Amino acid sequence: MHEQLSTASKSTASAAHAPTSTASPAPSTLAPSTGQAPHALLEAVAAYLAYLRVEQGLAPATISAYRSDLLGFCGSSPGVERWADSPEPARGYLARLGDPPDPARLSTHRRKTAAIRAFYRFCFTEELIDTDVAGSLDLPGQSRRLPDTLDVPEVEALLSAPHPDSPIGIRDRALLELLYASGLRISEALQLDPVHLSLDGGFVRVIGKGDRERLVPVGDVALRALQRYLGEVRPVWLAAAARRPHPRAPSASAPRDRRRLPQDAIFLSTRGRRLGRMDAWRTVRRAAESVGLGERVSPHTLRHSFATHLLEGGADLRVVQELLGHASITTTQLYTHLTGERIKQVYARAHPRA
Repeated sequence: MHEQLSTASKSTASAAHAPTSTASPAPSTLAPSTGQAPHALLEAVAAYLAYLRVEQGLAPATISAYRSDLLGFCGSSPGVERWADSPEPARGYLARLGDPPDPARLSTHRRKTAAIRAFYRFCFTEELIDTDVAGSLDLPGQSRRLPDTLDVPEVEALLSAPHPDSPIGIRDRALLELLYASGLRISEALQLDPVHLSLDGGFVRVIGKGDRERLVPVGDVALRALQRYLGEVRPVWLAAAARRPHPRAPSASAPRDRRRLPQDAIFLSTRGRRLGRMDAWRTVRRAAESVGLGERVSPHTLRHSFATHLLEGGADLRVVQELLGHASITTTQLYTHLTGERIKQVYARAHPRA
């Protein structure tokens, strides 16, 4: 969505004028007026605002307007607890704005609708929800977008972009290769520990959405990139981190997730800490810009490309569903539309009577 968002409506003006940090806001601090909004919804809004700032590079005023519109939805929508599986909370929120009787009201209504649609599209693309339930919201002049994918030469260029001999480049190459080889969500890749990876067996054990576990193959090229990173770079960063004082480790009685130390991670920062999502986004963006792919590419683009290329190569839809960790095959079926569109593009270019 390229249009500039204006200031929020009166019902959310206080949220819009509250001080806005350039960092990703914590769900608990998004606004005091979000009422009984589900924590998962607030987390999704926080992730989306971070995406707008880091990935899209939008101006603070524009992000503040998105923030205000989305918090208005979180705080004043009947049935908002069903936000992830029903369009009715979004419809109810927009209906309460009333029919726009003049061009100014129409513009506000369109802006809020566009903000909610874009937010839901992000959640669907990032697989925070299983269905883009807001895709049917009426917004004249806009159609539903299919996920962006790269063709094989573009993927090869992207994966070759990191510096081949610098420690950061070796790590980045391993991360990019794994994302494309196995179709992992970026959150899944960053949560991997060495115990989850079998270099000898050529697979990775992934804990996906809903704590669903799956085994995913890792191709030979990605395995070689991982072996180099794990052998040459990760131990050096861990050794350097061990020489620095660390905060006291959590007690044995702490929940299991909190007992995981930074060095448990496969993908580390240069300080020996688990690599963060924002750093991973920047890694992909840096590689994309260096080979002229620009803003088309995010970590999830490699997942989309993984699925699309498998289907184009004749893979069974159910197998692709299992590899991606989709709970419903209807989510996977979106990629059949992508392959159909690509077939039509090839036909249009190649057939003399197209």
